Amino acid sequence: MIENAHLIPPQCPVCSRELYVEKVRCGTCGTAVEGRFGLDWPARLSREQLNFVRVFVTCGGKIKDVEQALGISYPTVVSRLDEVIAKVAAPELTASPQGGTRREVLERLARGELDAKEAERLLKGAVR
Repeated sequence: MIENAHLIPPQCPVCSRELYVEKVRCGTCGTAVEGRFGLDWPARLSREQLNFVRVFVTCGGKIKDVEQALGISYPTVVSRLDEVIAKVAAPELTASPQGGTRREVLERLARGELDAKEAERLLKGAVR
């Protein structure tokens, strides 16, 4: 890991859409390459989700071991795994073009970023 480097945010902080990278640089020689680079599935996950995936993989996918490693219950492990699967497997199926998943729309409503009428409009277009 590069010192003082940050993880790429999973989505735009303004509109919640997918981000792309425009420049990458070698930490040793300084060579840089510019262009429009898409991000693969790990970039869609939050830090917490990435940590969960790391633990899940190092536990060999054994839910009982994940429970012990993270100190959480079986239903919580399954719930977190479902969240990761939703983001990794088919992001185009979990997000609506209008405003995100149902959960994201409800979270935005709860934070006051949307009014009830706009949330209703987005929820009508969101996939369950």
